[in-house]
Amino acid sequence: MKKILFIEDDVTLIQNLGEFIKAGGFDFFSATDGERGIELVKKEKPDLILLDLILPKKSGFDVLKEIKEDEKSANIPVVVLTNLEDSNDVEKALSLGAGAYLVKAGYSPQEIVKKIKEILGK
Repeated sequence: MKKILFIEDDVTLIQNLGEFIKAGGFDFFSATDGERGIELVKKEKPDLILLDLILPKKSGFDVLKEIKEDEKSANIPVVVLTNLEDSNDVEKALSLGAGAYLVKAGYSPQEIVKKIKEILGK
């Protein structure tokens, strides 16, 4: 079963989206801050990471950079899921190695699960 890690500080969103991801046939786990997210990436080696950019302890940009600079995690697809809509943020995230950039308000949980399946070729 493919593992999805969601690094997000909004616990309600984690629970809501988590239900849809599990229903989509994935193993789901989460971290509520950037530091814990990095720990889980190293420990669990997820198949895909959903990443918010505004996080406690370590920003999503820093988390993304760290994931992509570590050869053990560099190939894990990262989907940025955030409320930041500024084109500079989008460009920065994509240049750091994000595979997709989704603005939370623009996607339903079903659409996010569909995107995960597309990226993982499932």
